[in-house]
Amino acid sequence: MIKILNETIKNPISLAGKMAGVAYGSDITNEEKNYKRGLQCIKDGHGRVLEFAEVYFTLEGYSNRVIREFMRHVSDGLSIVQESTRYVDFSKELNAVIPPKIENNPEAKRLYLSEIEKIRIVINSLMNEFGIPKEDAQMLIPLGATTKLSVMKNMRNLMDMSRVRMCNRAYWEFRKLMNDLKEALSNYSPEWKELCDMLLYAKCEKTKTCDEKFGCGKYPKVEQ
Repeated sequence: MIKILNETIKNPISLAGKMAGVAYGSDITNEEKNYKRGLQCIKDGHGRVLEFAEVYFTLEGYSNRVIREFMRHVSDGLSIVQESTRYVDFSKELNAVIPPKIENNPEAKRLYLSEIEKIRIVINSLMNEFGIPKEDAQMLIPLGATTKLSVMKNMRNLMDMSRVRMCNRAYWEFRKLMNDLKEALSNYSPEWKELCDMLLYAKCEKTKTCDEKFGCGKYPKVEQ
């Protein structure tokens, strides 16, 4: 689940145009002109102005595995706070993301969930029977366990992420995360919806070709 926080401005295109207006000596008190200027800058590929469009949001219910990949997409001004395995107690409840191929196989799902529960029981025993500190006992938490984050990113970084993480060959959970984020932002305000429709898509959608060594077959390879 992704929640866009109120600290995120509602008019990112207008803000981009307002900030860009200084370069042209424009009247930046006119919001209509700011919007048109911002939209033109974005259409012209002036990505720097997208860095003013900051997004504050929380992530919940995604796996440690996908969040580890999410954190690789660093940018200027990126801020992330993750749920701490040192302070948060997972010995009573340990949830995990269930991959679709496991979810759709009853026997595999039973085995998967039973192993997650075994880990929780061992963590509980280490803490309560052996007096092991929480931060040490919870070293057992698996990559599939869910986690929570508070995040600040800008639209330029999200756009770059979408090019590779919305690809059909990206890991399914990261594709879901990106689509969830696009949906949440699109619902936040009309300007964010416009930005998302313009900028959040896999790289092949712009050229209608694939430059990956192993493509999904949706579009022909560049060399073809």
